This record gives sequence, structure tokens and C-alpha cells, in this order.
Amino acid sequence: MCGIFTVLDIKGDPVELRKVAIAHAHLLRHRGPDWSGVYSDNRAVICHERLSIVDVTHGAQPLVDDATGRVLAVNGEIYNHKDLRARLLKKPHGFKTDSDCECLLYLYDEYGPEFVKQLNGIFAFVIYDPRDGDFFIARDHMGINPLYWGRDGEGNLFVASEMKALCDLCTKVEVFPPGHYYRSSEGKLATWYQPAWAAPGKVPDGEADLARLREALEAAVKRQLMCDVPYGMLISGGLDSSIISAIAAKHAEKRVESGETDRAWWPRMHSFSVGLPGAPDTKFAKVVAQAIGSQHHEIEFTVQEALDAIPDVIYHLETFDVTTIRAGTPMYLMSRMIKSMGIKMVLSGEGSDEIFGGYLYFHKAPNATEFHEELVRKLSMLHLYDCQRANKAMMAWGVEARVPFLDPEFMDVAMSIDPKHKMIVKAPAGRPISKGRPDPEARMEKYILRKAFEGWLPEEILWRQKEQFSDGVGYSWIDSIKAFAEKEISDSVMANARYRFPQKTPVSKEAYWFRSIYEDRFKNPSAVDLVPDGPSIACSTPTAIRWDAAWAGMADPSGRAVSGVHDHANK
Repeated sequence: MCGIFTVLDIKGDPVELRKVAIAHAHLLRHRGPDWSGVYSDNRAVICHERLSIVDVTHGAQPLVDDATGRVLAVNGEIYNHKDLRARLLKKPHGFKTDSDCECLLYLYDEYGPEFVKQLNGIFAFVIYDPRDGDFFIARDHMGINPLYWGRDGEGNLFVASEMKALCDLCTKVEVFPPGHYYRSSEGKLATWYQPAWAAPGKVPDGEADLARLREALEAAVKRQLMCDVPYGMLISGGLDSSIISAIAAKHAEKRVESGETDRAWWPRMHSFSVGLPGAPDTKFAKVVAQAIGSQHHEIEFTVQEALDAIPDVIYHLETFDVTTIRAGTPMYLMSRMIKSMGIKMVLSGEGSDEIFGGYLYFHKAPNATEFHEELVRKLSMLHLYDCQRANKAMMAWGVEARVPFLDPEFMDVAMSIDPKHKMIVKAPAGRPISKGRPDPEARMEKYILRKAFEGWLPEEILWRQKEQFSDGVGYSWIDSIKAFAEKEISDSVMANARYRFPQKTPVSKEAYWFRSIYEDRFKNPSAVDLVPDGPSIACSTPTAIRWDAAWAGMADPSGRAVSGVHDHANK
């Protein structure tokens, strides 16, 4: 993972713009502290800040195709790069590195823009052709890696991994949309990721083949173990991260790049959990670590440490969304500790709740069609929430987060299952379903995923109820933020919130505090447009309100606020 900053379609002074580009690329150096590279000519400046994960000694960028002169800068990982190299048969190509990214230059040369459909990975990249000034920009299928763009008053086009590098340059900053590419010679965005399961009106009818589901996720995790540096696992003690860690543990002793014929370069698998003292997640994470045999590290933080970090968290996450900041703060603190131990890549469990309906409000889904439509909606917004949090909170300290649940091949398997198999069925007579093995007549959230991995985890983990990350790190965390905001923001200030913030007006003192910090850091008027309306999860989304009108007045997106669903038995 890296940081890219480019100036394309240059209208101004290329010499001065090169200086500007280098200065603004420095704002992304936390994403790539290992090396810096620059290419420039009269029509483009391409800067790259590298976090070296694959081919550490030779993979520096920008990369140049000697045959065509095209230049490449990538923020990402291409997991199937070896298979892609084997497809390059039309022309000879002078590979200079063993990097996973170099093949993008030659795939573009042979297949044109549509080559992105062949990629399995997480990426945001720019390819520039100095012969005619043509350029090509693309972002991965789900927006796992961030990308922003905008033009200045002269018409220069800027593209960067984070919004902060563009705010004082561009008239308007916009999100480059996931699953899209842009070729300057065509002059329009094109959608390249259009899975059949996301088509309007489409409701999948596939069977819940548990063996196929399990094999697809195992293959995704195995692909994403591609790494030439020490790596680790994030374990919350919940289902999703625990499954990913259990699969990784199965393959950790062998090097996947060699087809698991060579011993792994790093002899121990490390795992990490984070929380306040006595946090719910901590004890369950320890159970998982013991079960899979990882070298486990419990990272504790204090409420004051976390509160002090919030301004920096907002700066790095580039959002004022309440849930994202609540969950992103512990992750940000954990990332710093992970980096101090020499770990540069971690596997995480994001995406599962959006694929299987894991959020507690899915208990209220009235039918399979609406259940599936909400899954598709949640996935389409993921780049603005969990993907943004996981990427930017970890990359604030130069740690790459990989998310196997969002592997496109796994998603095709999981999202092609008839949603009726994913729906929650309550236990008869109100019998609880969150302690140990559930009632045989009930189906808790993510039931088919749990069943697919029976025997892989202790049952107290396998059948543990969903716990929102910002709750699981310690219930007092959210309460402490609210209490701090209550003192920080007066009633009179809050009463006039609509005048200071007429657009996306904060509905709580906590939200007001976050918004104030955000606008102090990001003064470009378009920065507010980059943060979606409303809470990012559960109780007061339009869908949740449609399913249960009792949630209409809820402003707190915590999982605990979903009355009648969340079971406190796991505290």
C-alpha cells in the first residue's frame, strides 16, 4: 500500500507544478514511509510514496514501460499478479521487478482499459502515456483503497490517495468512484465492476453450499497472504476476524508465493486486539488466539488517550461520521503499536456484515428481497465507511489492512446465495440465541457463515452475537465520548447548530464536536460533500426506519441502541 499524488493534463507551469506536487505528496508520506519517487514532464507530474510489502528491494515506483514510455503509480496490491503475467503473450515485455504491480503496465498495453476486469486486488492507480499525454485512472471494485480527484482554477487535474493533499489546490474535491475507470482520450468515467448479483431487481437464487462458501473464503485469505514482510491478524474476538485468522493460521507456516513449498519467511503469526481494560472483545480475542496458536498482543488504551487522539483521527480518516470515528480511534491507536513491532500488513474482517446481513437491524428485514437490496446498498456505501476507516486508520502509521471478505471471487460466491438463507429466524418463545450453540429452530445473524466454519473455532466464538467494534472495545468508550462532548459543547451552541452547519446539521453534541474539528482541518467547501448524511449503521438509516418505525428518532448508531435485538449476555 502506498500514497500517490499526480498532476495531469497540465495547463500551468510544469516546473512550478512539480514543486507543488512534491510538497503535497509529503502530506501522504504516512501512507508510504519507505521510499519516494517522482516522474515529470511538461504534461504530467507523478509522485509515489511507497510502503514496501512485495519485492521490497526492487519495487519502487513510478514504474516505466521501456517499450512504450508509459508511467505507472499504484496504491495497492494485485493478488493474482503471477497469473496475470502468464496472460501477457501478445508482446515481449521487459519486466524489471517481481512487484505485483508492474504487470499493470503491460496488461494495459495488451488489453486496453478493460484489463481491470482481470484484476483481483485492492488498488487505485494512474497510467500516463508521455507520447500523447493520454492518462488512465482506475479504482478497485469496492473502493477498498481511497482515491480523490479535482481541478484547480487553471484546469490542472490533481489525483491523490487522500483528500487532505488536494484541499488547498482544487476548486472542488470529489471521490473517484469505486469500480470505475477514466481514460482521458475518452473523457468520461466508465463502470467496469458490474456484478450480476447487484443488478437492479436481481434477487439471487443460489443454494447455500457451505463447502463452496468455505473454500472460496479460504482461497481469498490464502491469496492475500502474499507478502514479503512481517504480517499479523486483527482479532476482535467476533466471528469475522476470528474466521479470517483461523484460515490464515492454517497457511501461515508455508510461503504462498511458492505454492506452499517453501517455509514462511516469518516464523510466528502475530495477532492483535485493542480495548479499554476489561473490554468485551479482549477476553474473546484471547480465546481465538489460543485456539489458532498465534503470538497475541493485547493493546490497551485509556479513555483520555483516545479522546486526545480524536483530532488526529479525524484528520487521517477525513470524516465526521460518528460511527467511523468511534471505531476508528481504537484502530488508529492499535495501528501505531502494531507498527512499533515491525508489522507492515494485517488481515481484517471488514465486509462480512454487509455480505451476510450481520448488523442487528437486519433482524427486522420483512422479506428476502428487501434483505438482499439492503445488502447491495450497504456494499455500495462501504467505501465511505468501513473501508475508509480500516484503510486510513491503519495507513496513518504505515500499516496495510487487507480485507478477504471483499475479495471479488468470494463475493461472487457469497452474494449469489439466495438471501432467504441469510435471513435471521428468531428462537421460538423468545429463547435466547446468543449464548453458545443456538436454538436448533433459530438462525442468528450470519448463520450460514457460522455453519460453514463449524469446527474451526471454539463454539463460544462461533456463536457469539454481533458486537459493533466501537462497543466491543469497551462500553464506556462511547459513553465517555458523549460525556466529553456534553461538557465541550454548550446547550446554546447546540441549539444554534443549524446556523453554523446548515448543511448536514449535527444532531448530537458528539457529532457537533466531530464536525467542528473536521471543518477546522478541511476548509475546502466541497469537503463536507465527501461525508455521507446520517449515521453509517443500523438504527436510523432510511431502510431501518422503513422496517421498524420505532427507530425513526434514534440518533445513536451504536449497536446497543437497537432496542429488543442486542443481547447484553456477552458483556
